[in-house]
Amino acid sequence: MRKRFVIHEHHATRLHFDLRLEIDGVLKSWAVPKGVSMNPQEKRLAVAVPDHSVGYINFEGRLAEGSYGAGEVRVWDKGEFETSGDALEQLKKGKLIFTFYGGKLKGGFTLLKMWNQEKNWLIVKAKDEYADPNWQLETVLPPKK
Repeated sequence: MRKRFVIHEHHATRLHFDLRLEIDGVLKSWAVPKGVSMNPQEKRLAVAVPDHSVGYINFEGRLAEGSYGAGEVRVWDKGEFETSGDALEQLKKGKLIFTFYGGKLKGGFTLLKMWNQEKNWLIVKAKDEYADPNWQLETVLPPKK
């Protein structure tokens, strides 16, 4: 069964991307400093952050100064994803294999928890027909000056 995902482009203290997967009634969330890549050679750090409510999936706007994550937030990509088997169980075991059906991100990915680290994961693109060794991340908003 497919569930929804969103990746927010988040211009906070530092530009990063927030990966959010709808799992078990919440948006399981990771901050991805360099964004998700379609190049299987690029393993990207994904730092687990607190779950968000599913109502946040379409959020765009400015988080007020002084609040957690203050800055501009835009939807970078969204769509559906699916896993074979129970996503929550896979996460508990430290390895989630899934397929994105998004506007920018398509095909297989793996979220892999780094050994002996509580919050650090890697997200890696599978070597499939959507893999792109020349892929370049493009932002929705211009960088801060």
